[in-house]
Amino acid sequence: MKVGVLKESFPGERRVALIPGNVAQLEKAGFEIWIEEGAGDSAGYADSDYTNAGARMVTDRNSLRDVQVLVQVRSLGANLVHGEADLDLLSPGSYVIGTCDPLGHPAAITKLAERGLNQFSLELIPRITRAQSMDVLSSMATIAGYRAVLLAANELPRMFPLLMTASGTLAAARVLVIGAGVAGLQAIATARRLGAIVQAYDLRPACREQVESLGAKFVELDLDAAESEDAGGYAKQMEEEFYRRQRELMADVVAESDVVITTAAIPGRHSPILVTADAVGRMEDGSVIVDLAAERGGNCELSEADQRVVRQGVVILGPTNLPSEIPYHASQMFSTNITRFLLHISSDGVVELDQDDEIVRETLVAYHREIPQPRIRELLNLAPLKKALNEEAESPLPTGSPDQVPGRFEAGPSADLPPDNAIEEDAAGLAPVPHDGGGEPESDTGWDLPAVDDADIPGLSPLDPPIEPIGDKEEPDDLPPEGV
Repeated sequence: MKVGVLKESFPGERRVALIPGNVAQLEKAGFEIWIEEGAGDSAGYADSDYTNAGARMVTDRNSLRDVQVLVQVRSLGANLVHGEADLDLLSPGSYVIGTCDPLGHPAAITKLAERGLNQFSLELIPRITRAQSMDVLSSMATIAGYRAVLLAANELPRMFPLLMTASGTLAAARVLVIGAGVAGLQAIATARRLGAIVQAYDLRPACREQVESLGAKFVELDLDAAESEDAGGYAKQMEEEFYRRQRELMADVVAESDVVITTAAIPGRHSPILVTADAVGRMEDGSVIVDLAAERGGNCELSEADQRVVRQGVVILGPTNLPSEIPYHASQMFSTNITRFLLHISSDGVVELDQDDEIVRETLVAYHREIPQPRIRELLNLAPLKKALNEEAESPLPTGSPDQVPGRFEAGPSADLPPDNAIEEDAAGLAPVPHDGGGEPESDTGWDLPAVDDADIPGLSPLDPPIEPIGDKEEPDDLPPEGV
């Protein structure tokens, strides 16, 4: 099958879905890789790197009309401006693999299904052992957490480390990270490397070990959180009085901090407010807040998406696409994830879908002009789908080759995925004060976290072999509990 890679059309997007280092691996597996000229330029990957790796280069994207698989960083739902133009190149029956924000923009999935395109949403990768090397959100969260600290350090009118000089002692900056998930842990590690005094808060006391292993102090609020965790380790909804008290106590911690980094973003829902306007007013002039959830309204009441604003003397940043600001390594991690995924769903260079595979079942959001994913159907107010989708399939693969016809797929009940698979995956236990917001969820990103046991944080290096399940039963991964 032919796999196409386009230059990303989303405004300001600098990442590329596939890097030269993964081309040979896919070619060896039986795929033909076709690249639009300049697709990797913004990420630091030259056209010659692709051709040297065995890819075919085209100068006109219209030459990619016969590709059967399109891999993208941002598919239609995550690229509402130019996403449909990208899809005009594809024939019914083609596969699209990328992030498409199905929970935030389910209507885009309807358009994909109407076109007869088969879309895999990488945001919905289940949190199981076999899928760790495909976890795009965690990969991009690593980039976001690291970059957020650098932005704060650049804005803060003081240095991060403690320095004792002939001119006097310079006090270390005080950093508060709210959320001990992937982005939060990477933010903690980065701030510690820069010499800051770091505190971190997470709703569940079980996160203390991960926070302290990175050299940060775990913030404990005077709250009864004994029942804040469900059986799966995720935070659950609490009473309103709990949230009111939580915001009140959090304001005291925020007021003592020079830098606050918030990381609670939930796909398809408004971000919960964690830092109120009153709390901002109590911070010292020149302090900095970096709100990684600004795309959906923000964790800070005063945040504005993609804007730098100053409120009551505090600088508030609301970046919505931090991985694109470090495109080389973000692309490397994304490419590894998408390569592992493509190899997982294929055999001898042909996509073959296993209806019993949880990874396929959870990520396939459009297939044979239907929407098989139960969560997406519920958002679209569609009745449950019970029939086998290929019984009434109208659109064969572009080549028409019998050995390339995908296998049967029956929509089954969704696995018990937490609805909070985002930058910081579990924000249900934080004060959900509603306010207007919008946009796509942050894709986050990787597990390269220093000072954390490898058993807890698996690597995503292209050299790392995929982690296989133990026996015939998939074991849940050992990731640190996500959430705030």
